[in-house]
This record gives sequence, structure tokens and C-alpha cells, in this order.
Amino acid sequence: MIANEMMDRTDRDGRPSPIDVHVGSRIRLRRTLLGMSQEKLGDALGLTFQQVQKYERGVNRVGASRLFDISRVLDVPISFFFDDMPEGMNETPMSGPRGRSHGFAEAQEPFGVGLDDQLTKRETLELVRAYYRISEPTVRKRMFELIKSLAPADPFPTE
Repeated sequence: MIANEMMDRTDRDGRPSPIDVHVGSRIRLRRTLLGMSQEKLGDALGLTFQQVQKYERGVNRVGASRLFDISRVLDVPISFFFDDMPEGMNETPMSGPRGRSHGFAEAQEPFGVGLDDQLTKRETLELVRAYYRISEPTVRKRMFELIKSLAPADPFPTE
């Protein structure tokens, strides 16, 4: 790999790009919410679990076609992997060896700041998995309503 390509893949000090790390963490988040192992995701994509591991850590950059495949296997839109970007990351111009500046998309307010931390807690993941193991839809709906009734009122209702 030539030096310019290496600079494009990592920060100047050799660490993975923060964007690659974020995309990888979103892959891991969705995979774990589905209760899917790295091996199972790798099998669905024709990869080894070690390759999935490298994507999740941001060590290997996920190409566009691979991200498309991952989004289909994990049943989320591609935009999911860029949701909840840390503040400032999506506003900073990219000025790498290829002279990139801003993209065409308008800047968006980060949604659910700090939400990613809550979603990756073991307790949250176990709760979500248990919820989806409830096979009876009416029981699952009643459990959902019970949990909502116990929580404080949401200042930003979704309904």
C-alpha cells in the first residue's frame, strides 16, 4: 500500500479514522441488538469473523458495496451507520491527501446525544433480546406499554 492510501485510511498517527470507528461501532451495536454473532454475520457476508471484528473496531474501512451488504443483512438503512455521530465529527472538513472538503449533504443536528452509550450497555441489550423473544404479540405489546407507563414522561414523544 502506498503512503497516500495509508494516510487516507488512518489519521496521521496511524490510528483508525474516527468515522471508521463510529461506523464499526454501529455495525456492532446492530449485530448485538439482533443477537447475531460475528461469525454468523461473517458467514452471511462471505467473510471471516476476524474481518468482521476489524470492521467493528474501525481497523479496516468498510467500502460502499460492503456497507450496502451489511445494511441488508442487519436490516437497517445505510444511514443507520452514520447516525449519532459525535458532535463536530460531521462538521469538520476532511482535508486529506485527495483534497476533500465538505460533502453535499446539509449539516444535521446529532440525534440522541449519549444515546449510543445507553444502547450498548449489557442491561439494554439483554432487555431488548428478552423483549423480542416474547413470541405472543399481545403480551409483547402489553409489556411495552407497562415499561412506558413506569418511565417518566418523555419530553420528545415519538407518536
